[in-house]
Amino acid sequence: MAIRQLKDQIARLPQQPGVYLYFNAAGDTIYVGKARALRDRVRSYLGAYGTNPKTDALLDDIARLEVIVTDSVVEALALENNLIKQRSPRYNILLRDDKSYPYLQLTTNEAFPRVLVARRVERDGSYYAGPFMPARLARRTMGLTHRLFGIRSCNEAITGRRDRPCLEYDIKRCIAPCVDRLCSADQYGQAVTLTRLFLEGKNDELLKRLQVQMTAAATAERFEEAAQARDSIRTIQTLQDRQQKMATTELGHRDVFGLTLGPAGAVVQVFEVRRGRVVERIDMGSDAAAAAAGPADVLAAAIQQFYEDRDPPGEIHVPSEPDEREALESWLSEAAGRRVRILVPQRGEKRGLVDLATRNAALAYRTRFSQGTSAEYDALETLRTVLSLPALPRRIECFDISTIQGSETVASMVVCEDGRMKRSEYRKFRVRSGDGTVSIRFLDDFAAMRQVVGRRYQALLERGGPFPDLILIDGGKGQLGAAYEALEALGLANLVAVGIAKKEELLHTRALADPIALATDDPALLLVQRIRDEAHRFAVTFHRKARTMRDLHSELDAVAGIGPRRRRTLLTTFGSVAGVRRATREELAAVVGTKVADAVLAFFARQT
Repeated sequence: MAIRQLKDQIARLPQQPGVYLYFNAAGDTIYVGKARALRDRVRSYLGAYGTNPKTDALLDDIARLEVIVTDSVVEALALENNLIKQRSPRYNILLRDDKSYPYLQLTTNEAFPRVLVARRVERDGSYYAGPFMPARLARRTMGLTHRLFGIRSCNEAITGRRDRPCLEYDIKRCIAPCVDRLCSADQYGQAVTLTRLFLEGKNDELLKRLQVQMTAAATAERFEEAAQARDSIRTIQTLQDRQQKMATTELGHRDVFGLTLGPAGAVVQVFEVRRGRVVERIDMGSDAAAAAAGPADVLAAAIQQFYEDRDPPGEIHVPSEPDEREALESWLSEAAGRRVRILVPQRGEKRGLVDLATRNAALAYRTRFSQGTSAEYDALETLRTVLSLPALPRRIECFDISTIQGSETVASMVVCEDGRMKRSEYRKFRVRSGDGTVSIRFLDDFAAMRQVVGRRYQALLERGGPFPDLILIDGGKGQLGAAYEALEALGLANLVAVGIAKKEELLHTRALADPIALATDDPALLLVQRIRDEAHRFAVTFHRKARTMRDLHSELDAVAGIGPRRRRTLLTTFGSVAGVRRATREELAAVVGTKVADAVLAFFARQT
């Protein structure tokens, strides 16, 4: 079954509402579906084979899967409806009812407007709100406009000359513009204005008025009136909560860009909005070369490439300012033959759609690149946030001191770039005493850390970098303070260092009095621990080697002219230092020559 080849991808889908699209081997969309939880819904297809012939044919035809995340199931409904109409997938025609959802039409092209239910948006001068999902919400909202504002529901030609109002006036559902002594054209116009504000979602003031009305009615024991006000508040709040970004009443065309930039590359998602509806989603990706660029450069490149063979709409919405925005606008306007604007929405529905495109870009990034790379990026982003770093800590250098009661004190430095250890740049240090010689015993860990950090960044200053985005110190406040002393002496106090204490696994910073505690399963803490453990392993290995070299020290090393090779030859020939001491000049000369033989005899004679 073809869909089983997508099992790994399905396992990584988010547990969020959205739309899933199946493609065949030719790249055609063959099915569009909505889901309350994408992973659960798509995973159900793995066990759906044998349900019916139509489902079996779909499962055998699937070659590729894409998903689009939304903020709610309602938005998923709207987007599913738009995509089905736009793409006409083969299996949706066979398996689904491709229905549309209603709008509310405020007939502002009439002298005394009404609120009607409409199935499509027309350019007829009326104001449209919606779509409403489920459809009954449209009729409830229409009834609410009658109760709240008295908008008429009849088809009568209004002249104001009627003798008496109809029953709708008596039951408080119409303010009777048909009787001019009860309601003038200006009064009705004010009601229409309030109705439009309500349909546009500007309901804060309206909710306050209804709250006051409900409280007053309840205090006066007019419980039926209070209940009506309560129901009206609930309906308005329901309308506010159901933000429908995937289909709006705005009739303009626009494209919405979302961007996710990580160490493995960049992903750009573009939502094409036509006549107020998201009708297409385009995915653009780049490799690690884009990781070195900033969001402004990536957005500028994406806009240029996307519209190289496409006609741009009047507005392009982006998450942040692209590089050379004015030049891009001029180029797009000239290509389109009309004005094209690049905007960065800050709030409201437009910003919400930009954020949604960005969330889908993040999902595409995790799908396009390996799970490990994505986790590393998330860990670096968490470190940037909790440590208030100016940029992502892509290069981290970690220091560790290794000693046993001050004996053979050594240090190590390891490098991590983009979440991966870079072994070619590891460094090891022998801690020196005050006279510059290698110290056999060095009891002060703080002084050792100060010396090693100073030596490392003194060398980097002379070479001109590269300097790390974050320095990690294996230790607490004391070791961290020693490291900063070395940095300040070199004029590098702007570099950020953080210490990680053993056992408690707390992060110590210079700016905060209290340490930072991360959850034990936080990817950021796991990354820091992995880097610290690697520095510790490298330091311990070097310290063990230093001890071994010390233990292999021989009296013969003090004899002029004897190095490791001649020492090994002498010990092999005579068995031990005592055997060398008992050897005659002729025996020694036969092995190392007369000159070195005389030096050996003189050395042992001085000892005697």
